[in-house]
Amino acid sequence: MAATPFHILTKPIGPICNLDCSYCFYLEKETLYPGTSQWSMSPEVLDRYIQQYIQQQDTSTINFAWQGGEPTLLGIDYFRQVFALQQKYAEGKQITNAFQTNGVLLNDAWGELFAKNRVLVGISIDGPRRLHDRYRVDKGGQPTFDRVFRGIHFLKKHAVEFNTLTTVHAGNVGHPLEVYDFLRRSGSGFIQFIPIAERAAVSPVSELKLVSPRNSSPADVTPWSVDPAAYGEFLCAIFDEWILNDVGQIFVQLFDVSLEMWVGMQSSLCVFRPTCGSALAIEHNGDVYSCDHFVYPENRLGNIMEKNLRAMVDSPQQQQFGQEKATTLPNYCRECEVRFACNGECPKHRFATTPDGEPGLNYLCAAYKRFFTHVDPAMKLMADELAHSRPAANVMTYLRAQRAQATRSAPIPLNAPCPCGSGQKFKRCCGSGKAGSRPHRISSKMS
Repeated sequence: MAATPFHILTKPIGPICNLDCSYCFYLEKETLYPGTSQWSMSPEVLDRYIQQYIQQQDTSTINFAWQGGEPTLLGIDYFRQVFALQQKYAEGKQITNAFQTNGVLLNDAWGELFAKNRVLVGISIDGPRRLHDRYRVDKGGQPTFDRVFRGIHFLKKHAVEFNTLTTVHAGNVGHPLEVYDFLRRSGSGFIQFIPIAERAAVSPVSELKLVSPRNSSPADVTPWSVDPAAYGEFLCAIFDEWILNDVGQIFVQLFDVSLEMWVGMQSSLCVFRPTCGSALAIEHNGDVYSCDHFVYPENRLGNIMEKNLRAMVDSPQQQQFGQEKATTLPNYCRECEVRFACNGECPKHRFATTPDGEPGLNYLCAAYKRFFTHVDPAMKLMADELAHSRPAANVMTYLRAQRAQATRSAPIPLNAPCPCGSGQKFKRCCGSGKAGSRPHRISSKMS
């Protein structure tokens, strides 16, 4: 029987970063390694890690993911060595690389390196300037938007495939369509939304102020964390725009993953699977942890210089960690109509209580219940199209026609958005030359 594939989020520079984002949960992980002066993953650790990660998986394609901190701080020559080691140990397997960066240090040389090695680059950007700069500042407290957008320019110049990672927090959650439209215009064809939900200890007993969900000491949700109800509305507003205009053109991770679940597939995103444990993290010194979101002393599995990587992945400690996602699910969640899609989401966020007082409810429960309920009709339409070997994008035509039919005899204000989904005002589109009180007529474009 083939060994279960696993994924490692690689932190070759640990938590060291050139930015000081207010909401970052990883910057304080530096305190786990007091006295450290050398933060780059050493040649010895890097060699052993790459060799074991490739050789100990029975798959034809091996995906490396590089993150931080900020990995570009290691320099271009460091990653030339990374790619050389990957080819040394590939043994016929296909190697792919994903690289998450804040984009500030990108230039022509980075663009050439990424293009040559076909690296998929993730750019962290939280929306247009005024929203991005709310929390994403440098060590001097200065805004970073212009430098990040310059980085995107270099990726485009060298035809590097990139996606955008947008954290959703208190500063941008009230502007869903502004954020989405900006990301579209920036050239992002693949969009990830990551909700910020953290708790800070009221009276910290260690250097780590942001506490684990399993921490029972008093803790408050941080001011920058997203409100669950607002996050639900954020997702629904963007989905309503996407489902009418962008299916098959713009790929939003959450929407794609949702469709997987509506057609009966297992989610490709670990947070929505019934169990977890196959997505781990490795630190700069070779320490391996259960998950990127559980880099706490109690979740350390060992060090790759002392233990076999596969042995740590298959260890009883890690297996228990993965199974607890299911075994600790509250009864409130087990009886929920959208459990098949949510499965309690990430254990990192399970620090709320259910209406009847049971612990372990996901803080973002209201958001996901609102979103998954809202998208159900459209997801069923797309699932049915796929089941009949038709494009899921057909849903746009169906829903536009439904919207037009529903408003056919209803008075439409001239300055209201046209129901055909064109994005123009009614008076400049299908209502051109008509009084606002007259019935809407279905555009020939929708036939």
